[in-house]
Amino acid sequence: MAKYQTYAEYKDSGVEWLGNVPQHWALVPCRAVVDHIVEKNSNNALDNYLSLMANIGVIKYEDKGDVGNKKPDDLSKCKIVRKGQLVINSMNYAIGSYGMSPYDGICSPVYIVLQAKKDVFLERFALRIFENTPFQKYLATFGNGILEHRAAINWEDIKNKYVPLPTLDEQKNILDFLDHETTKIDHLIEKQQQLIELLKEKRQAVISHAVTKGLDPNVLMKDSGVEWLGNVPEHWDVRQLRYLGSCQNGINIGAEYFGSGSPFISYGDVYRNTALPKNFEGLVQSTENDKKIYSVIRGDVLFTRTSETIEEIGFSSTCLRDVKHATFAGFLIRFRPNENIFYPEYSQFLFRNQLLRAFFVKEMNLVTRASLSQELLKKLPVVLPSYEEQKNIAEFLTKKDGNFEQLIINANKTINLLKERRTALISAAVTGKIDVHNWQAPTLAEADTELSA
Repeated sequence: MAKYQTYAEYKDSGVEWLGNVPQHWALVPCRAVVDHIVEKNSNNALDNYLSLMANIGVIKYEDKGDVGNKKPDDLSKCKIVRKGQLVINSMNYAIGSYGMSPYDGICSPVYIVLQAKKDVFLERFALRIFENTPFQKYLATFGNGILEHRAAINWEDIKNKYVPLPTLDEQKNILDFLDHETTKIDHLIEKQQQLIELLKEKRQAVISHAVTKGLDPNVLMKDSGVEWLGNVPEHWDVRQLRYLGSCQNGINIGAEYFGSGSPFISYGDVYRNTALPKNFEGLVQSTENDKKIYSVIRGDVLFTRTSETIEEIGFSSTCLRDVKHATFAGFLIRFRPNENIFYPEYSQFLFRNQLLRAFFVKEMNLVTRASLSQELLKKLPVVLPSYEEQKNIAEFLTKKDGNFEQLIINANKTINLLKERRTALISAAVTGKIDVHNWQAPTLAEADTELSA
């Protein structure tokens, strides 16, 4: 914040989260600037049910997708929300579950609804105050709950807590300044997010090309006979998986067996990882016979077998080292290649490449739940270079994949730094740590220059 000026005089607010504030600013309890609104939908007059999404704000229930709490059958107990009112999830405020409603509607009775007293507190300035991370953390200390981010707060916790109160003109200047600066930051974050998506797409394209076309750009090609594979190197085989190894569904056991014992490989271990992790959180009491039937050794490839949607089945994870005494979940299928058929480090790229999605999506019949059968997995056509060529491709892709991963890590670091700057800027402005009361918006030409920089 070094580039911004500070006010000429400050005073001690006497409030821990605020520290010093400008001398001419007032300090008032929340009840002096916002009203607690408890307007029940007792006659079911409204049915526009609204939800709060962390770090997004207030949205229509139908726009949030199949996540979070469900819409209640009885809407008479819901609270009425008016456009411009501040809505806070009493359970999740500390993780960013708050926002100003852009709609008239109704919300969960556990939400806190506040109305800014417009003669002293601009609605959007109220939002900026409650958006302020130090204030969120401060209020969270008064909540009740085992988990810090689930510590429920209520109006009684809020109403007597002090907040800064600049004049209305100064509030407007602060809002204009923050709108301008946060828009620039949001633009930079969006560019980094777009970069990450492009890097992921490029990484997948490089992998798909290497495992279906090889590394030699001058190699003679032939028609694979498989639509989604297209042409492949002339000296490569194209064979169904059934001829290259065996399949085994995972073990189905009750919850009473979990908690201690031997490593247990879960659906999430496979879905989230191209190669199986070194350590597994799941532990299970399994018999010696189970460990033999459902063993996991170097070279095995585990596939996700069942899910709610087609898009989540057929994801693979390759075992790059023996997992002693392990068993694996019933929602998985293990493919164990014949000896010296697949180089494991090559398998992790081959079976995770995006072109296989075309096969699974086309072949899968979705009834109430997507399920990948052994028979369908065995029909999967794969290209088979020599073992030595697989090693070369794996070495090439490991290096490329590492480069892409580092670029993605760097982009995510940039995003986190930008978000931290955004948070710090909001906090500094609304608590008077920087003086922006004389700030003027740049001309359109200057603004365009800033955004394109």
